[in-house]
Amino acid sequence: MSKTITQKIFEKHLIEGKFEPGKEIAIKIDQTLTQDATGTMAYLQFEAMGVARVKTELSVSFVDHNTIQIGFENADDHRYLQSIADRYGILFSRAGNGICHQVHLERFGKPGRTLLGSDSHTPTAGGLGMIGIGAGGLDVALAMAGEPFFLTCPMVIKINLKGALKPWVSAKDVILKVLEIFGTSGNVGCVLEYGGDGVETLSVPERATITNMGTECGITTSVFPSDGITREFLKAQGREDDWTEITVDEDAEYDGIVDILLDELVPMVACPHNPGNIKTIKEIEGIIVNQVCIGSCTNSSYKDLMTVAGILKGRKTHPTVSLVISPGSKQVLENIAMNGALADLLAAGARVTEPVCGFCIGNSQSPQTNAVSVRTSNRNFFGRSGTRDAQVYLLSPESAAAAAITGKMTDPRDLGMEYPQVQTPERFYTDDSMIITPSLSLVEIYRGPNIGEPPYNTPIPEDIQGIVTIKVGDKITTDHIIPAGSRMKYRSNISAYSKFVFEIEDEGFANRATDYRDKGKHNIIVAGIGYGQGSSREHAAICPSFLGVKVVLAKSFERIHAANLINFGIIPLTFVMEADYEQINAGEEVMIPNVRELLAENKPLIAQINNREIAVNYSLTDRQRQILLAGGMLAYIGNKGAGG
Repeated sequence: MSKTITQKIFEKHLIEGKFEPGKEIAIKIDQTLTQDATGTMAYLQFEAMGVARVKTELSVSFVDHNTIQIGFENADDHRYLQSIADRYGILFSRAGNGICHQVHLERFGKPGRTLLGSDSHTPTAGGLGMIGIGAGGLDVALAMAGEPFFLTCPMVIKINLKGALKPWVSAKDVILKVLEIFGTSGNVGCVLEYGGDGVETLSVPERATITNMGTECGITTSVFPSDGITREFLKAQGREDDWTEITVDEDAEYDGIVDILLDELVPMVACPHNPGNIKTIKEIEGIIVNQVCIGSCTNSSYKDLMTVAGILKGRKTHPTVSLVISPGSKQVLENIAMNGALADLLAAGARVTEPVCGFCIGNSQSPQTNAVSVRTSNRNFFGRSGTRDAQVYLLSPESAAAAAITGKMTDPRDLGMEYPQVQTPERFYTDDSMIITPSLSLVEIYRGPNIGEPPYNTPIPEDIQGIVTIKVGDKITTDHIIPAGSRMKYRSNISAYSKFVFEIEDEGFANRATDYRDKGKHNIIVAGIGYGQGSSREHAAICPSFLGVKVVLAKSFERIHAANLINFGIIPLTFVMEADYEQINAGEEVMIPNVRELLAENKPLIAQINNREIAVNYSLTDRQRQILLAGGMLAYIGNKGAGG
């Protein structure tokens, strides 16, 4: 039987089930990655499992999110992460070494392997022919403990790339086209597999840009073949021995095929406040730009920054534009410093940061009041930049550089210059001295005063007796639920971090929920389509759980967040009739009787709201129902006696 790349890799790693789309399967995880914003909680959970050392082929702890150290919290957490890595057999990538996805691509990724990461953009690794999946930190902790990862077996959709990109059109425009086609919701349970003759024209960093931002479609992951281009990239990294060829069989069947003609693409942009709000640059040209941010895990590779340096060489940034450039890794920064491109960027007026996530998560470089900020990152959700009134546009490095020069939205094809051609070195300069190998000694784990214990929830009660504490609309992201930016320093202190739940939507939510919880009421969240888009941060489930949220009733959920809700004892319910959403108001009392009994027997639930009955659905496997009944994953594995 002919097979897709996706099927080949999944089947090689199957622990439970068969490759049958829609059915639950469990796969072996070869590699894991964490970053410091999600990693502290993941490792607290790993410690709670009582495992002597990690059981994966490779696990890496990266520090790349919270490197701005105002106060003790971030520095303390980094020390905790380093001591955990040393004790349990985890490689530790220090602050300044780079963004997890870029560094993992350069130094650790291997075609054909599975990678589970506590960051939603882990599918970046698909550019290297891996199955990279983003998940909550608890799922990653379980993988490090040797447990399989459970997921719904995905459908596989082929993105058939034909032809070649024209000058000034880049991989960013490819993925923006994909987002225009698929949107940001309704794609749960799908893998996008790239093929066609156009694949051969794209380098690994270009492929990684596409797989990285494919996350915004709400899919499981994206993957490219591992071919001669992949081999060249690994050879340039001094890792040719890690290469394995992985290609699709000639007659493989897909669940859908979408053709994209690369030579017909033009420079595109995602407009505020959603990555799926796609237009061409021509449609919005002339809008005055105040800030340009180039970098993030999506577009911070050597090729990206060399292209930008070629455009800016001999030119100056517009006097009203703040230009910020964040290299993806220390390796990228060192290589552009050695060949003179860094000097060209500085001469043009760029502000160059250390290799971190930085502006993408809103913990630095927040734009001015009422600013238009154009960025090469992957998300432009409301408030994510750290400035609530900012208008954030997502575009290619080429289009961003054009805006930096002209001070306005500009189609880069109109710059009147030759497109810079970038030659990738046959061998990159590499220095792995900022990656610390673990000693596996019984070192003392460092715990600062801001680090708490992983929270445990109580088992699902016999009846849900609660209040609709908040009603929100469609496409509520994890940024809406629990903000990043300056608030992320509390990520290890759940009682402190929980005070900011729904801060962007309703500043009174946390106090209201705490009051209801303390009076013995269950908090209930009502939401629209695509609840939980965006980041994998499990704090968007942990903090509501801490506040006494027992149910989220939505029109639909995104994959990672739904899994996180289950892991922390919150029931994800959907409306049988979406029109019933309109009949519920914040502040109304809700009764869902016999929840525990009906869940255990996999029977339908009815929500009683002010003497009205609303039919609700749940889509849970037997395993997930047992997790909820136990009160969350930590209680569930404790009951099973897991760990050891």
